[in-house]
Amino acid sequence: MVLNKLGKDIIALLYVVIFFLLYVAMEEYSFKLGPEPGVPVVSQAGNDAEQDEGEYNIFIDLTESMLYLFKGNKLVKKYPIAQGKPSTPSPIGVWEIVSKARNWGSGFGTRWMGLNVPWGTYGIHGTNRPESIGRRASAGCFRMRNRDVEELYDLVPYRTKVVVYGGPFGNLGSQLVRLEPGDRNSHVLEVQKRLKLLGYYQGSLDGIYGEGMKYALLKFKKEHGLPVNHYVDWATYKALGIIPFE
Repeated sequence: MVLNKLGKDIIALLYVVIFFLLYVAMEEYSFKLGPEPGVPVVSQAGNDAEQDEGEYNIFIDLTESMLYLFKGNKLVKKYPIAQGKPSTPSPIGVWEIVSKARNWGSGFGTRWMGLNVPWGTYGIHGTNRPESIGRRASAGCFRMRNRDVEELYDLVPYRTKVVVYGGPFGNLGSQLVRLEPGDRNSHVLEVQKRLKLLGYYQGSLDGIYGEGMKYALLKFKKEHGLPVNHYVDWATYKALGIIPFE
């Protein structure tokens, strides 16, 4: 029993360390470039009360379809989730809860907690398909069993930090994907950040591959001897210095 408890304590401590390191890594560009645009925060009296033992934070590990709830440096609870399908992946990055609602809509279960992802509507919510939990089955949101999301909803306030981890390579998750105009995802956001750091992109860091990014990418490719087209492929990632492994 003692060894079992010790093992659980070590695992909880490791997740605290991972949470901190991942938060720092994913926020690195934000510190350099300033705040990114997001969804306006919806306030509600009484929901921003100070926590007596530290703030709540949420860590979502897409590699194991699990949500971890921390209060300060203590692991409070963990819940299984469903995540986005390969064609509609969940947003990797550091977000905040900016809206909360009960019975938000058909198919969203009994609770909704919206995130400030700039390129679409994503949130943590319940489901009327509990059999999907543990699978890649959603349009990008994080599904929970209704009893679990109701418990989480009552615990976490607005502005709770939500770190979504998709693999060892920050916003790139576990692999590079080919990008083209119209794409909306974490990879686009990472390319925008790099183009802005290099002085090519002047638009919003919104994760949306639009006209401003097209212009910036074409200029970058011309000046670096790359094929002049609108695709972000392996050669483009490499030229930008975005390589997901050593």
